This record gives sequence, structure tokens and C-alpha cells, in this order.
Amino acid sequence: MFTIEFIKKFGVGLFYAGPIVLFLIALIGSLGLLVGKREGWKPIDSLYYAFITATTVGYGDYHPKTTGSKFIAIGIAFVGLLLTGIVVAIGVQAAMIAFEQIYVVPAIAN
Repeated sequence: MFTIEFIKKFGVGLFYAGPIVLFLIALIGSLGLLVGKREGWKPIDSLYYAFITATTVGYGDYHPKTTGSKFIAIGIAFVGLLLTGIVVAIGVQAAMIAFEQIYVVPAIAN
């Protein structure tokens, strides 16, 4: 029951934050394509690099060599942290609301 309420609340939160989330995803992708163009990578490799960098996984199989691309990579990482923070905040809020609805409010009513 809690899981279903959490998923509902998380979905609503993502819906309302959707424009910001989509903008940040598009920004990460665009910056990744820019780095890829500067480094001579294929578009799919550029997007892969951007999202691996944005999520701070950083496998290291692709890495920028030029100074400009390295600065863009810092931007990708920063935007990725913003995106992660927003999604985590939505998740925490959804969990708190779902917990209160399932466990706290019924206990007070009794």
C-alpha cells in the first residue's frame, strides 16, 4: 500500500517538475553532443559520455582531451548534480507524504 502511494506521489511530483527535468536532460545531452563534436566522437558515444558524466559514474572509457571540452564536462557534472538533487527531493517528498497518509493520519484518527 505504501509503495503504491509512493509511486503515485512520485509520479505527480515528476509531472509538475517535468519541464525542469526535461530541460536539464536536454541540456546534458546538448552539452554532451558539443563535447563529442569537439572531440570527434560519434553522437551516441557523446550522449553516453554526457549521461555517464552527469550521473557521476565516470567509467573513463571516454574522456575529453581539450581544455574547452574539460570545462564543458564540469558543466555537465554540475547540471547532473542539479538533476539528481531534484529527483531525490521529489522522491523524499513523495515518501514523506505517502508515509503520513498510510501510517500517521490513520493512527491519529483512531
